[in-house]
Amino acid sequence: MAFGGGAKRSLGSLLSIRMLNGSSTTASAANGVCFSSCVSNTRVTETQIPLGNSQCGSAVFLRRFSVEASDHMSLIKQLRQRTSAPIKDVKAALVDCNWEIEAALKELRRRGKVLATKKSSRMASEGLLALAHSDTKAALIELNCETDFVARNEIFQFLALALAKQALLLEGSSQQVSGIFPIASEHLQDLKLNLEHPKISGETTVQNAITEVAAVMGENIKLRRGFVMSTASHGVVSTYLHSSPQPGLGRIAGILSLEVEDKNAELDAIQRIGSELAMHVVAAKPLFLTKELVSTDALESEREILKSQAESTGKSQMAIDKIVEGRLRKYYEEIVLMEQKFIVDDSVNVKTLLDKLSKEVGSPVKIKSFFRMEVGEGIQRLEESSSSENLAEAV
Repeated sequence: MAFGGGAKRSLGSLLSIRMLNGSSTTASAANGVCFSSCVSNTRVTETQIPLGNSQCGSAVFLRRFSVEASDHMSLIKQLRQRTSAPIKDVKAALVDCNWEIEAALKELRRRGKVLATKKSSRMASEGLLALAHSDTKAALIELNCETDFVARNEIFQFLALALAKQALLLEGSSQQVSGIFPIASEHLQDLKLNLEHPKISGETTVQNAITEVAAVMGENIKLRRGFVMSTASHGVVSTYLHSSPQPGLGRIAGILSLEVEDKNAELDAIQRIGSELAMHVVAAKPLFLTKELVSTDALESEREILKSQAESTGKSQMAIDKIVEGRLRKYYEEIVLMEQKFIVDDSVNVKTLLDKLSKEVGSPVKIKSFFRMEVGEGIQRLEESSSSENLAEAV
């Protein structure tokens, strides 16, 4: 049997329309409410539904369900924006708290802190260095996480900068004496922070702030170490950050203090050279400031290695001694800051550079101290050492 184009509707749709038409007539007579339907080739469009009709009850329920679902999605979105927690965790907290957003927020924080505590034993070798400084003082901290993905997160970066700024305000011996000083971890963890961020705000301790961010990020986060460098005399503290995602953050840091004898000397040239020297510290990786400061153990160890290499040539003892001394000079150029070739102009070494700077400002200028730090340095070695010890104990 063939049907015309206008009649190509399924038997189910025809029966549904027939039922709707029949029930609407009955409902109209009973309730005095008009009901009409417009039937086209593809759909049925209702214009008014009687309140007493069974189809009306289904429609009202669907509308109510749609409104509630929309409200729930809005709450999930709001809580997600406020916490950055995974969507499944956000929804679970809202369901458990009967869709009360403030109660769900507290529940998420509680669950996150428990989770953060469980993850605190996991290795965290990624992260960022955060730096805060004035003309005469600089504070540098290392905040670690498990992955570089979290290190790129703006909440993590905000916390790192807040910690560095707070460390800069610490009072102590570094205020009166030039040099580089470590900050005791207990002093850092007990510091008070007043955070102003959409997702972490209010007054709290450093340790609580770290725990809260760890809960949000779902990773182990640790404040590993901190240092303060200051100059008590007339001079500057210069800094440089490498691989910096934003000002004050980076993966490698160089800090250096320059002092000038004349208290009236202009500091512009000193600041310019200081910035270049801080970059030099990052690139050249010096270990000692002067040859005199090279440890006896390190020097003797290197001398023995060089002597053994020279003796393998079969030359005379006099020739061997000359070879060893020549290679020791090269060794000094590699590890001693004052002997290194200046990375900006390798025709001079750092010592010659400072002599030129002293003539320019009209007063002797010297490097008081320097410091280089890199994210995660030493962590892998410590982890491997710990694993070896555990294996030895097991054996």
